[in-house]
Amino acid sequence: MKGYGRAVAATIFLIGLGTLLAALFAALPFGQAPMQVGQATAVVALPETGATNIVSAILLAYRGLDTLGEVTILFVAATAAGMVLSGAGRGEAQGAPAGFILRVASGLLFPFLLALGAFIVVHGHLTPGGGFQGGAILAAAFFIPLLANPASPLNHTVAMVIEGVSGAAFIAIGAAALFGGEAFLTPLFGTGTPGELFSAGSLPLLYLAVGLKVGSELAGLMARVAGEGGRA
Repeated sequence: MKGYGRAVAATIFLIGLGTLLAALFAALPFGQAPMQVGQATAVVALPETGATNIVSAILLAYRGLDTLGEVTILFVAATAAGMVLSGAGRGEAQGAPAGFILRVASGLLFPFLLALGAFIVVHGHLTPGGGFQGGAILAAAFFIPLLANPASPLNHTVAMVIEGVSGAAFIAIGAAALFGGEAFLTPLFGTGTPGELFSAGSLPLLYLAVGLKVGSELAGLMARVAGEGGRA
């Protein structure tokens, strides 16, 4: 009887979901984008910000406050997870180092991952990528050697300083626009020549701050998950 009730509930749910989707597709003309704000933003983003990657222009200029909120949520989540895991590794034996090949390979991968993460962060205003994606790769660059050898050092103090300075830099760059009579996080320094590395004004600086903050937070969190935090 219980299985029959679940089947009836699932059938009702599927019928309701199908009806909702059918109503939505009937109300939206096929082939015509209903989002007028998005179309308008795509038209003005390049001349206003100088960023050839329109997504970066939206994340850092038009909805920069949302991006600041996302970075704050990541910070709170990493802090909470670190507090929960801070004593998980105390009194426990550390894992043995991986084999010779894995330890050597992790050391060889480190500079390549570091360069790749930095490239993605620095070119976020030109090509797909940016601070969040590049920051995750930077975190992996420091975390992979730790997986290969649990005794590998990861200075949490340095990571915390980088995290704090980068977060303060993001807010400071956004607040600098207020002194010029502009809105918070309005791009500074002009637009430059679209497509060049030094363009899009202050957007690359904002992405650099985001990349360093995300990388330091994720590296510290993953180290605690791996048990490194118990010895810090």
